[in-house]
Amino acid sequence: MSTSRKTSVRIEESGKRVRAYLGGHLVADTVRPVLVWEIPYYPAYYVPAEDVRAELVEDGPGKHSPSRGDATAYTVKVDGTERPGAALRYTDSPIEELRGLVRLEWDAMDAWFEEDEEVFVHPRDPYTRVDVLAASRNVRVEVDGVTVAESSSPRLLFETGLPVRYYLPKTHVRMDLLEHTDTVTRCPYKGTAEYWSVRAGGKLHEDLAWSYPTPLDESRKVAGLVCFYSEKVDIFVDGVLQSRPTSPFA
Repeated sequence: MSTSRKTSVRIEESGKRVRAYLGGHLVADTVRPVLVWEIPYYPAYYVPAEDVRAELVEDGPGKHSPSRGDATAYTVKVDGTERPGAALRYTDSPIEELRGLVRLEWDAMDAWFEEDEEVFVHPRDPYTRVDVLAASRNVRVEVDGVTVAESSSPRLLFETGLPVRYYLPKTHVRMDLLEHTDTVTRCPYKGTAEYWSVRAGGKLHEDLAWSYPTPLDESRKVAGLVCFYSEKVDIFVDGVLQSRPTSPFA
């Protein structure tokens, strides 16, 4: 990993083969991707300009970054499909490593692959780890004083930078108090989650619980289990009330 002397931007070369597709056609294919932490939570991929297979048509000035400098925006065109503003270049960046790279907007592409595995939401952070451990601690979940789940066979999910999550078997959850919602979220480490609201204390508490029906490999041990936001409910572990953590989900 490297950090520019002029800025605090983290930059790291990756050994993965990375490909991006648009309209079923290859936009970029590189074995020299660069991870750039534009925000603290996860990196973005920058691709060497010579590894971009699509046509880039200049749109004009793009985003200005205090650390990366002034960008030029480009429309990405490939085999009749185009996305305006889907690429940025910082050719005069104060960070020398970025000058020959292209930043493709993640959501503007139809699909991203690391090697031959599709990646969702954003690039995987090489410094984020997910561990799922079987436990025999008693975990009880209360919402407005109502016990909505209790289990002595939870799975504990430890993810870098986030509070411990307690995943419980559905047979140990008061599913009669849960109402399935249309909310869906995706995680590059765990997969696609479905959500429930909880009816307790005379009101409906929206999207308090979630589950991964078919999680990705590193999180497969939580398949079908239910988890509640520790930031929004009362969780007792072996009879001890846990402090509500501070997180982006609080």
